[in-house]
Amino acid sequence: GPALVEAVGRLSPDVLVVRSTKAPTEVLEAAPLKLVIRAGSGYDNIDIAAARRLGIPVANCPRMNSIAVAELAFAFIAAMDRRLPENLDALRAGQWRKGEFAKAAGLYGRTLGVVGVGSIGGELVARARAFGMHVVGWSRSLTPMKAADLGLLRLDSPEEVAAASDVVSLHMVLADDTRGRIGKPFFDALRPGALLVNTARAELLDIAALKDAIETKGVRLAMDVWPDEPPGTEGDFHSDLIGLPGVYGTAHIGASTEQAQDAVAAETVRIVRELMAERPIPNLV
Repeated sequence: GPALVEAVGRLSPDVLVVRSTKAPTEVLEAAPLKLVIRAGSGYDNIDIAAARRLGIPVANCPRMNSIAVAELAFAFIAAMDRRLPENLDALRAGQWRKGEFAKAAGLYGRTLGVVGVGSIGGELVARARAFGMHVVGWSRSLTPMKAADLGLLRLDSPEEVAAASDVVSLHMVLADDTRGRIGKPFFDALRPGALLVNTARAELLDIAALKDAIETKGVRLAMDVWPDEPPGTEGDFHSDLIGLPGVYGTAHIGASTEQAQDAVAAETVRIVRELMAERPIPNLV
């Protein structure tokens, strides 16, 4: 916001480091920056076109938080199968509902679909296979060799993944051509009662089509990322998704374990050191 524009203009730093803070054109134009670092993997909060126009390199910290995000995605999958939040709510309300909550399908032998098989998707595949799940996947960058190395069946589209899976986890990068990519054709292909996990970006989803699938097909959803998230770490949250049946959520904490934060911080320092030493800047996006 205006405070960041003012601070960058006043301090005139060489390097700007951001986590989830937005870095639009006004911020990038406020000082002669030598480098912008996204202390995380996704970089859709930085105006890349403006940075390119201004000649400012942008680097990120890929793979540093992949395990943290994969751990949360798998925690969602296990919690959805056993309906842990509902079970806990019942216990806290003084209700012993063993008959109801004993009705879990189980994960062993069921099929996980991974849409976007980058470093996070790959970490999730390893965890799913350890639980005895079959894994199918699609990604633009997924070669037959990489699919074989990961032990998954490579399919030709997100819709094919949806049709083949009991659980689908989204790990695509948000870009102009992926915005709203998970829409009506995907949800039409999804099995009734399927589980959908999104720890990537809310904007990948066509929200109207998602709501329709929840209401008409019994699709169950777990989200770490939301449309119109509050800025900062505290604030009011409003979403009509979270009130729908079978929807679980967290407050965009996927990458936020101590291990991941330390790794991202160390990678950020490494990038700055390379800049200071006038060596090639790592991880340019």
